[in-house]
Amino acid sequence: MEQFFSNSEQVQNIIKGFNLTKTLFVSSIIIGEPNIGKKSLARYLFPNAPLVSGSDQEAVIKLLSEVDELIITDFEKLSNQESLDLDNKRVIATANYVGNQQTIDNLFAFIYTLPSLKERPDDTDFIKERFIQEAQSNLMIKTLDISTKKIPIDLRDNTKSLKRSIYRYLMNHSMETKDIQEAIYHYILEELDGNNGYKEHLILYEKPLIEAGLKKFGSQLQLSQVLGINRNTLRKKIHEHNID
Repeated sequence: MEQFFSNSEQVQNIIKGFNLTKTLFVSSIIIGEPNIGKKSLARYLFPNAPLVSGSDQEAVIKLLSEVDELIITDFEKLSNQESLDLDNKRVIATANYVGNQQTIDNLFAFIYTLPSLKERPDDTDFIKERFIQEAQSNLMIKTLDISTKKIPIDLRDNTKSLKRSIYRYLMNHSMETKDIQEAIYHYILEELDGNNGYKEHLILYEKPLIEAGLKKFGSQLQLSQVLGINRNTLRKKIHEHNID
């Protein structure tokens, strides 16, 4: 059974609405941004319903003629929506946006709007923890001595960018020297060219070294001493690499 978690009052009201009408042969649609859990919510509420994408017009028409209960994802991709006959059907549709509002009003008895993750901070924290556990398992990373609260998250594409930011962070913070060397090796193998390759690719080492040093010590003077270089040389490199 599909799992779905939410502390959002708005989402809980959507679930209550579905639970009140799930035995009726009426159709509903869940609208919201991509990657916010619309399909997971539909699956959670109707675990036994066949699922089909609106991008497959023929499959949608075929299933509508065969079953009384159906989940249609990406409903906005369906052409000729106004010709669909949903009478005496329990169709649960999901869509990233509304195309023709009048058509949607005619087809669906209930229209729900699912909030984005930016509007659901408690849900985001829960999903973040799940992705962290998943990433550690899939990447075979031992538990890191890092507070999960410090892991920055990217919600621009909701769960898609959130998951990507967590995987990237955990990979970057679990790499050993040999892993870093191998990554740089493959990058340089593809990019090395021209007549000044040494200087051009020195930035791969110098810029993160200086940025990390400035963050750690907070002083150009102290960092120049730690690096064993002249302070003027350090200033020059800071300027060359456009380091704030």
